[in-house]
Amino acid sequence: MEGMPIQCRAQAVGLAFPATMAVSMIAHLRGKLLTKHPNQAIVETGGVGYDVTISVPTFSDLPAVGGDVSLFVHMHVREDVIALYGFLRPAEKQLFEKLITVSGIGPKLAITILSGMPVDEMTGAIRGNDAARLTRIPGIGRKIAERLVLELRDKLPPPTAGQEVAAPALTAVEEDVLSALQNLGYQRAAAEKALTHAVKAGKAGSFDALFREAMGGLSK
Repeated sequence: MEGMPIQCRAQAVGLAFPATMAVSMIAHLRGKLLTKHPNQAIVETGGVGYDVTISVPTFSDLPAVGGDVSLFVHMHVREDVIALYGFLRPAEKQLFEKLITVSGIGPKLAITILSGMPVDEMTGAIRGNDAARLTRIPGIGRKIAERLVLELRDKLPPPTAGQEVAAPALTAVEEDVLSALQNLGYQRAAAEKALTHAVKAGKAGSFDALFREAMGGLSK
């Protein structure tokens, strides 16, 4: 498809846009959820299945396969690729679009970043110059964390009263369980959610009990 106009290439891969529609106009999808994975959803609308890259928080809150879903979409267009990135909440999409303006951060890394920390916590860390908190996200080193703070701290909207979210306080055992889950390859956001459920289930007394309960939640 090399050398084809962008609209022709889009049609060739199944994104059939009318000739008068600019490809940058896709900003929202509503339809039937055909497939979902931690980084992917396929949404059918108008007889077309759209392959959408998603974050772990979005995946966690998707309806069951076969249900109706509504996603806010960022369309990323390159010379030979059209990629869709979907979000259940406008705030997540807005932060994603800020992240990809940072030098060295493309859409795939931005999704990884969003998968590693809740939006409110990340926004608070960036605005508060807390690069150390950002390095808790798997794959984010000190240099990238400092770049996020430097380039975005004055571009994010100020929090309204009561919306500034501090990092949740964890016990030493909870920190150990969270670290173990991340070492097994689970994204921080998913691991924190499972850990929270495990603590609420009354398993916070020992590492083994808490870890087993959290693993059980992640395997469901």
